[in-house]
Amino acid sequence: MDGVELSRWQFAITAIFHMTFPALTVGLSVLLAVVYTAYVRTGSPLYLQIFRFWKKIFAVGFGLGVVAGTVMTFEFGLNWGTYAHAVGPVIGVTIGMEVITAFFLEAGFIGLMLYGDGRIRPRTMALASWMVAFGTLLSTTWILSANSWMQDPVGYRKVDGQFHAEDWIDILFNPAFAHRFPHMLLAVLISAAWFVGGISAWYLVKNRVHALPMARRCLSIALGVLGVLMPIQLYVGDGTAVFMGQHQLPKLEAFEGNWKSDNNGYNLLVVPDTDKGENRFQVEIPYLGSVIAQDLSGETTTPGLLQTPPDERPNMWTTFYGFRAMYFTALLMFATAFAGVVLRMRRRLFDSPRFLRWMVWMTPAGIIAITGGWIVAETGRQPWVVYGQLRTADAVSHLSTAEVVATLAGFVLLYVALLAIWARYIVRTVKAGPEALPTGPASPGVSEALVA
Repeated sequence: MDGVELSRWQFAITAIFHMTFPALTVGLSVLLAVVYTAYVRTGSPLYLQIFRFWKKIFAVGFGLGVVAGTVMTFEFGLNWGTYAHAVGPVIGVTIGMEVITAFFLEAGFIGLMLYGDGRIRPRTMALASWMVAFGTLLSTTWILSANSWMQDPVGYRKVDGQFHAEDWIDILFNPAFAHRFPHMLLAVLISAAWFVGGISAWYLVKNRVHALPMARRCLSIALGVLGVLMPIQLYVGDGTAVFMGQHQLPKLEAFEGNWKSDNNGYNLLVVPDTDKGENRFQVEIPYLGSVIAQDLSGETTTPGLLQTPPDERPNMWTTFYGFRAMYFTALLMFATAFAGVVLRMRRRLFDSPRFLRWMVWMTPAGIIAITGGWIVAETGRQPWVVYGQLRTADAVSHLSTAEVVATLAGFVLLYVALLAIWARYIVRTVKAGPEALPTGPASPGVSEALVA
């Protein structure tokens, strides 16, 4: 591989490592704000127990996510210097706004949320929790705005090879953002719900007596969230795919797995030969592609990648299987959530060992779906880093292969170690379980005169 491919691999690994944490912490921050507010309103110690338990997992994931995100920012200038110079007047401002708004908001209140329990007034704790949650949502908004502009650049003019803003409203709220932001926001909330639901189900399967009340309540909350959000997500995701087909047709051609535009079926499995422009092997369901396109006659065909010039084709391998990982996992999540809601309504949820064991296996489902979706979005955009305007090969810094190999190897080793430590921490925290149900006043030992 040359320097371009190595730099792409390095950024991809960094991005996947980084996204693992926001995929959980954005939703967990909302959960923490909701349950602590419920504690303040009801005085129920169960909500305080839930808050204290999930706060531990949130804190470590949040810290690792911030560190990994900072590394990505440095890579913009180090590995992608030409890109940074070209889009700096646009992307630099967007990322700067994330720092000024989201990061400062999180930094200002996260200390109160993590260490204020029992030291400051409960209402102040609730406010701090909501501010941290709002900060994570703001961060998601700015990052999706910047990435969506790269997918569908508008509102700019080019001056000496640089992108300069002409209309900031068009740039920040570009057409792709209107589809991709709600899709990603729902994804991170759903991912956290599966994480919470899976761990709660584990307590029920293992019959950890001291954790059963918390596990039942958390599993009910998770399934309630999933029951509402999963149908909405499938609808929003379909709209995002339609928009993408209109604005990035090669991506659609690649994730459908077709080379020729004569297939009305749906490909389950393909083995593409990119040199010959054909599939060596494929498994398809006849007419299903036409049905998905809302044509029951079976006459509608999906476009093939051969109608795109060879130098503008994305990699079919990564785009096709990234989409399948996202889409099939989403269908599995929808079916599981539906079954869980039915069991809950029939009051059989906590007495269904097979379903609970399946919920444990579904714990990482949201992260898998988000990772697959990101692979589709980014590899399907190739060979462009700013779609239709700046090619990836022209955006990379002039680094030697040895330099990129050395840093890539270092990042891989570091991230594997950090993931192992993080996973071990989660396992130890879950095995230890929640603290005993708190008793006594909301903030023991705190004077009412104390104000944060």
